[in-house]
Amino acid sequence: MKIIILHYSAPPVVGGVESVIDHHARLMTNDGQQVSVIAGRGAKFDERIPFYHFAPVDSTHPQVLAIKKELDGGTVSPRFGELVEKIKSGLLELLSNADILIAHNVCSLNKNLALTAALNDVSRKNKTLRLILWHHDLAWTTPRYRKELHEGHPWDLLKTAWPNAVQVTISDARQEELSSLMNLPKSQITVVPNGVDVEKFFKLEEQTRAYVREFDLLQAGPLLLLPVRITPRKNIELALKILARLRTPFPTARLLVTGPLGPHNPQNKKYFERLRAVRAELGLDHAAHFLAELTNEYVPDAVISDFYKLADALLYPSVEEGFGIPILEAGFAGLPVFCSDIPPLRKLGGNHAIYFKPDEDPQAVANMITEHLQASRIYGLRAEVRLHFTWESIYKEKIAPLLRL
Repeated sequence: MKIIILHYSAPPVVGGVESVIDHHARLMTNDGQQVSVIAGRGAKFDERIPFYHFAPVDSTHPQVLAIKKELDGGTVSPRFGELVEKIKSGLLELLSNADILIAHNVCSLNKNLALTAALNDVSRKNKTLRLILWHHDLAWTTPRYRKELHEGHPWDLLKTAWPNAVQVTISDARQEELSSLMNLPKSQITVVPNGVDVEKFFKLEEQTRAYVREFDLLQAGPLLLLPVRITPRKNIELALKILARLRTPFPTARLLVTGPLGPHNPQNKKYFERLRAVRAELGLDHAAHFLAELTNEYVPDAVISDFYKLADALLYPSVEEGFGIPILEAGFAGLPVFCSDIPPLRKLGGNHAIYFKPDEDPQAVANMITEHLQASRIYGLRAEVRLHFTWESIYKEKIAPLLRL
C-alpha cells in the first residue's frame, strides 16, 4: 500500500507527534508498505522514506500565522479561502497515487485551519483515498484553546465526524472526549497508544539487538538471566527445571544463558548436550536460550550489560563459586536475585538476595520467584509495558490491522 503521513512538521523537528511519526513510518516501511511523509517543516529522516516539504502545511508559516490571528478573533477573511485553495491544489497533486492518508492532529487542532479545510475538501473529491485521522490533542475539549474557537466553519470541522474517515485516538481518555465531542459511539473510534522503543531507550548494542530478535526476547515475561559459562558446577539443569515450573503461572517466562562452554574441561561439551536434552524433555526449546548455540566467540561486556537491562531477575543456581560477580552486577542493575545458598553468594547478597539450596526442589524455587514477582509493582508495570507498549507490539496488535481494514 502507498501510505502518506501528514503533519505540520516531521523529524528531525523535536516533538511528541513528530516522534510518533518517526516510529510509525519506520514500522510501516519495515512491514513492506510504501510510506511517504508530507510536512511544512522537517527533512528526510530515513533513506527509505520520501519526504515532501510543503510550506503552507507548517503551523508556523507566516501566512498561516497571520490568518490564524484573524480566525482567533472570529474573522474568516478572503485570505483564508485563498490559502485553502492553495493547499488543496498541492495536496491533490501529492496525494494523487496514495491509498491511505494518515493525518496527525490536523483535524483536531486549530493550528492551521486552512489545512484542515483543504483536507476536508480533498477527502470529498478523492473517493478512493482512505483517510485516517489520528488525534493526539483535541482543541474543543482543551480549555486553553477555547477562546480561539468559534461556532461555524471552519472551526466546526474540528468537532465533526468526517464521512468515511477512520478516527484514531492515543488513549481511552481521548476516545471518551472525542466520542462525546462528535457524538460517535466509542466502538467507531480506535485507540492506538504511543509506545517505547526498547532498543533506543536502553541504547542496546547491535549484537544485542540481533540476539533479542533471534530469540524474540521482548515477548518474555519474566526473562531470567543466567550469565555463566556452560560447566557442571553452574548447575544449569536446575535452572531449566525451575523455568519449566515457572511457566505455569508465567507462560511466557524465558531463560537466557549467556556464556560459552567452559574452555578447560572436554566434558563440558557432553554437559551441554545433556542440557539441550533436558531442555527438549521439558518442552523448553523456545523458552530456554543459550548464546553458545549462536556463537563460539567472546560476547562483549557491553552486550552482557544490555541483558541486565532487559532481564527481570537473576537466577544463579551454582553449586560452587569462588566469588560471584553476577550478584554485584544484578545489584547495580536493580534486578531481584535468586541464587543458591553457598557462602560466597550469601556473603555478597546478604539480606538482599533470595536463597535456595543447590539441590532444592525446582517447584519450591519457582514458587519463590512467582511470589516475589506477583507482589512486585515494578515487575508488573515492566511486564505490561514490554508486552503491550513497545512499538513492535503496538504495530502488530493495533496499527497493521488498522491499515488492512
